[in-house]
Formats: sequence, structure tokens, C-alpha cells
Amino acid sequence: MAMSNKASERGIISQRAHFWFQRLHEGDAVAHLVTLIVASTVLVVTGLLVYELWIDSALSRQKFGWKFFFTSTWDPVFESFGAWPFIFGTLVTSALGLLLAVPVGLGAAIFLAEMAPPKVSSALAFVIDLLAAVPSVIYGLLGIFILVPWLRTSAEPFLNTHFGFLPLFQGPAYGVGFLAGGVILAIMILPYIISVSREVLLAVPPEQREAALAVGSTHWEATWEVVLPYARTGIFGSIFLALARALGETMAVTMVIGNTPQVSSSLFAPGYTIAAAIANEFTEATGNVHLAALMELGLVLFVVTFILNGLGRLLILATAQQGTARE
Repeated sequence: MAMSNKASERGIISQRAHFWFQRLHEGDAVAHLVTLIVASTVLVVTGLLVYELWIDSALSRQKFGWKFFFTSTWDPVFESFGAWPFIFGTLVTSALGLLLAVPVGLGAAIFLAEMAPPKVSSALAFVIDLLAAVPSVIYGLLGIFILVPWLRTSAEPFLNTHFGFLPLFQGPAYGVGFLAGGVILAIMILPYIISVSREVLLAVPPEQREAALAVGSTHWEATWEVVLPYARTGIFGSIFLALARALGETMAVTMVIGNTPQVSSSLFAPGYTIAAAIANEFTEATGNVHLAALMELGLVLFVVTFILNGLGRLLILATAQQGTARE
């Protein structure tokens, strides 16, 4: 009985080996192994990034603890570091960029997906995709030579004159500052919002539009009351992706924000962002604590951007799956 069981096990092993060699001969096993290794590389690289940032920021985390995120002193000479001015500047410029870009981007996406003729929509979508590929330093140069002078001589004096009773629009008009950083971010993330929102709107099943039109709705009523609510989750996903892009933007914002680590209630005041601080100070960080503080800033930025990207992708995927299920 024992001999027959062993013979049976050897037979099963032999069959499995034969099947594996057959797959290897046909290329399935090799393709599976190669693609698995390539896919695993992405996870390994991400894990190594988090690990290196965590290890290299240990000195800063041990010395400052949680107060690192809530103090405003940034003094490399006395090795006293607080990240709040950089976190504040990153949040303010990103929020301002979204505030300016979302209405324009969503309106453009609705026009391209619902109103424009197909040929016009395709042509404009191609141009928008090209704008998303423009290097950030080009936007920074345009910001320095066009946006900053215009803000200093026209926009900020106008805002101060008519809305100066608000703390947001008080103070001298420098041109560089939070407002300039927010506007340049709005210009940069606009193509992402338009492109992704357009694809989400196009993913809405035609039956939804046809049903609304069949009961007497106008084209705009069908778009506003049926298509947009259906695609709402995916549109929020595009906004999250744009926010993640805004949080991590470095060069363009560095060139127009003023690079001053301070917290101010005025949008006219110069400020700083996490990405700009890392880019400007990393090569000059000679002290171990200074370097560890910059690495901790990088860790914070990486984690926040990673989470927002993940949420954005999940929301877009949820909209796509919703459309597939209803079809």
C-alpha cells in the first residue's frame, strides 16, 4: 500500500514536471516569470524609497519628534528645524491652484466630451495632452517674465484696492509669492483635469444620455443632471490626481514663490513649499541634522502624494467599473 502511494506521488510529480517543461518550451513559464519580476520591481523600488527616506530621517525624527510639523523655525546654523512654513506653503499654493483650475478644467472637459464636434474634441484633446508634457521649467520662465510682472503691476494692486479689507489681499505687491505659485500651479494642472475628466465623461454609457433626452431633457439638462452625477466619482479622482501633481511640483513654483520660510495670511507674501525647500537646500545641507530634516520633508511629501494618487486612481476605476456593470 505504501509502495503504491509513493508510486502515485512520483507519477503526479512527473506529470507536473512534464507540464511545466511543456509550458517552458512554449514560452508561458518564461513570460510569466519575466513579467512577474518586472512587476515586482515597481514594488521593490517603492519600498526602497520609503525605507531610505525613513532611515535617513531618523536623526530629525528623534531630535524634534512631532513638533517638527508644527514649529516655524528653520535655522541651519543652530540646527533648529520646523516644517510648518513649508507644509503651509505647499497646502496654500496647491489649494489655490485647485480653486482656479477645477472650474475651468471641468468646464473645458464638459465642452470637449459633450458639446464639441468629435473632430474638434479630438484635436483639442491632442493639444491639451501636449501641454501636459511641457517641462515645468518652461512654465517657471513664463511665470518669471510674464506672470510675476503682471501680478505686481496689475492684478495684486487691483485686488488690494477692491478686496483689501480681506487679510488675503493685504500687504505690498511683490509679484512673487503664494498667489504667483498658485496661479502657475493652476496652469500646470489644468491639462490633467481636462484630459482625465474628459475620459471619465466619455466613459458614461450613451444610454444614460439617450434616456434623459427621450423624456424631454435638453442637451445641457442631460449633461448637468445625468452625465455629471454619473461621472462624479471619476471627476473627483481627476481632481485628486491634479492635487498630487500640484503637491510635488518643484521647479516652476520655486521660481515664482519667493522662497521665504514664513507663514502669512496674505497671498501677496513670499513663501516656500516642501519640494522647493528640498531642491534649494539639499546641496547646501552640510550638517547631519539639516540633511535628516530635508529627508523627513521628502518622506512627508512622498507619503501624501502616494496616498492622493492612490485615491484618485481608485475613484476613476470605480467610475469605469460602474459604467461597465450598468452596460
